[in-house]
Amino acid sequence: MSVLSAERVRRLSLGVNSVDDVFPGFEFGDFGVLCGSDASAFGFALCVRCVMPAGMGGLGSEVVFADGGNSFNPYFVADIARGFGLDPRFVLERIHVSRAFTAYQLSALILEKLNGFLNRRDVGLVYVSEISKLFLDRDIPKTEAQDLFVRVCAALADIASKRGKIVLATYTPDRSSRRGVFFEAALFGRSNVLVRIDCRGKILRFSILDHPRLKPFSLDVPLENFLLTDFMGV
Repeated sequence: MSVLSAERVRRLSLGVNSVDDVFPGFEFGDFGVLCGSDASAFGFALCVRCVMPAGMGGLGSEVVFADGGNSFNPYFVADIARGFGLDPRFVLERIHVSRAFTAYQLSALILEKLNGFLNRRDVGLVYVSEISKLFLDRDIPKTEAQDLFVRVCAALADIASKRGKIVLATYTPDRSSRRGVFFEAALFGRSNVLVRIDCRGKILRFSILDHPRLKPFSLDVPLENFLLTDFMGV
């Protein structure tokens, strides 16, 4: 029995029994933030599992990958797909990648183009990599960067809640400046699920830091339980 209610809700899970037993996954309507040294690797796995057919434990939906960290790796995605028994081409064709190299490009993608794309495609997951990175650019005036970032976070929260999508963003903290502290407060204030994923030697620590229905907890899992070991900071 899950620690959440046993209602039959479609969720985007990691597919690892020890984790899924205590965190069944992200629900439609969630705006989740993934942080920690190995958040990116698990973010890729969640993208693959979104595409995975429902009969195999996935959502059978397409993914929008808004790449704010120049991090999308098709070879990594292909390897994860093979590990789950999927055809890599089938998966890659259903992950729609749009790279942004400035905060203005990422903002335009989310604020101006994303909703139109969602109207045309069967997208279950909107994934934003390194959501705050481009806004830390000192060439962008502080007040302008803050205004754009707040609008981006609000738009993503609306896409989750009003359109019933799962929205996930990876985030690397930067508390060395007031700008970074502001971005963290704005992001955490809009998201409703906060997950931290870190490797500690041969152990992966999975932590729920914030969740609307779960109390914060941490779970240590041996890395041999994961398909992603070769791509993590082991």
